[in-house]
Amino acid sequence: MRLRLSLLCVCFALTSASSISAAEPAPTAIDGWTTATPRDEIRPEFFVAGKEPLQLGIKADARKGLLGYWTKSFPVKGGEYVRFEAFYNSKNLKSPRRNAVVKLHWRDAAGNKVPQDADVLTSELPNYRAYAEAEHPRDHGPQPDGRTEVSDVYRAPGLATQLIVELHLQWASDAEIIWSDVSVKPATSPPARKVKLAAIHFIPKGPTPADNNRQYDPFILKAKEQGADLIVLGETINLVNTGKKAAEVAEPIPGPISEHFTQLSKQYDTHIVVGLFEKDGPLVYNTSILCGPDGQIIGRYRKVTLPREEISDGVTPGEDYPVFDTRFGKVGMMICYDGFYPEVARELSQNGAEVIAWPVWGCNPLLAAARACENHVYLVSSTFTDVASNWTRTAVYDHAGHPVATGKEWGDIAITEVDLSRPTRWPSLGDFRSGIPRHKPVTVPEGKQDN
Repeated sequence: MRLRLSLLCVCFALTSASSISAAEPAPTAIDGWTTATPRDEIRPEFFVAGKEPLQLGIKADARKGLLGYWTKSFPVKGGEYVRFEAFYNSKNLKSPRRNAVVKLHWRDAAGNKVPQDADVLTSELPNYRAYAEAEHPRDHGPQPDGRTEVSDVYRAPGLATQLIVELHLQWASDAEIIWSDVSVKPATSPPARKVKLAAIHFIPKGPTPADNNRQYDPFILKAKEQGADLIVLGETINLVNTGKKAAEVAEPIPGPISEHFTQLSKQYDTHIVVGLFEKDGPLVYNTSILCGPDGQIIGRYRKVTLPREEISDGVTPGEDYPVFDTRFGKVGMMICYDGFYPEVARELSQNGAEVIAWPVWGCNPLLAAARACENHVYLVSSTFTDVASNWTRTAVYDHAGHPVATGKEWGDIAITEVDLSRPTRWPSLGDFRSGIPRHKPVTVPEGKQDN
C-alpha cells in the first residue's frame, strides 16, 4: 500500500512538471524585443500576453525593488523628427509615474552615446562636451479603452542612427504591466510657441484702490507696445498705500479691479495678472486673477501660504493649485510668501504650468531662481521692492533660474520673448523637466496611489 501511494505521488509530480514545461516559457526575445534587468536578483517575470498585436508583459511578485524592462532598437536619421508612442495596461501600481517608465536612448551604429546638438543645449559649463541623455516621454491618459498613452515628439541628434527603447516595470510589488502598440515613426517639427512675458516694476501711490488701478494703465500700454502677451502686475494692489487693512479694501470677483483690468486686457488683446484682496462672503483671500484678451477672467488663484501678518488680519488661505489654458500655453499663479516654499511652484508645475506669474511684495531672490530652476518653468515676478535693496526683483526667470529680463528703475517693463516649445537641456541631465515626474519622491501616505 505504501509503495502504491509512493508511485501515485511520483506520477502526479511528473504530470505536474510536464504541464508546467508544456506552457510557453518566459521569452528572452520576440520580434526584436529582448528582456533586461540591472541585476538578476531583482529580475521580474516577463511574458507575452498576445502576439497580434504584440503585448509585452512584466510581472512583479511580493519582493521589493524588482526592476526589469523590454528593449528594442529602432532606426532613426540624425536631425529628423520622430514620434514615439506606446500604451500600457497595469495592475496594482502604487506610483504609475515611477513604476511604468519609458526611457529612450540615442545611439550611433556601434551603440555608443552621441553628442547633443549644440543648438538645443543649454550649457553652464564652457568647453563641456554634452551627450544626448535619456528622454522620458510623457503620460497621456487614461485613454477611452483604459490604457495609458506614453508619447512625445523628438528631433534625433545629428549623429544618432538608432533609438533604443526601454519599457520598464520598476519598484512595484505584486504588480503587472502590459505594453502594446509601440512605434517610432517619422514626424514633423512641432511649431514654435513664442511668447513675450512682461512684468511691471511699479508701486501704486494710492490713496484709493481705484487710483491704484488707474496708475497701472500707462505701464500696461507701454508693455503692450513692446508686444507683451502676458503682463504681470503687483500683489494686493487695492491695499498698497491706502492706509487700510485687508478686510477694509477686499472686494468681490467680479468687482472694480477685475472689471478694470479685464477691459484693458481686451482693449490691448493681451493677458494680465493682477493681485488683490478678495471678499467672498465672510472670508478674505489674497488672490491673483488672470484676465484674458476676450475681456473675461480666465481664472483665479488664492494664496496658500500666509505670513503671520495676514493670519493676524483674518485672511483665509487657499487650497488649490489651478493651472489655466491660454492661447500661448498653460499659466499658473502664486503670490509672495508662496515663493518661500517649494511646494506651491512644484504643484503648479506638476499640474502643467509652463509659466508661473508671481505678484510679490518681497522675497529672497535666491528662492525666485530656485522655483524656476527646480521646475524648469518661466517665472514672472512683479515686486514692490527697490532694486537697491538687493532683495526680490521684478524679472522674468528662465528654466535655469537666470533673470533674463529685469526692471531696474520704477516704471520699467521687464520683458523678453521665450519659446515654450523648446525644453532646456542640461549637460549630464538632458531635458530635466521631463524626468521630474519619473524621479521625484513619493510623498503620499502608504496605501494611496501617487500620480
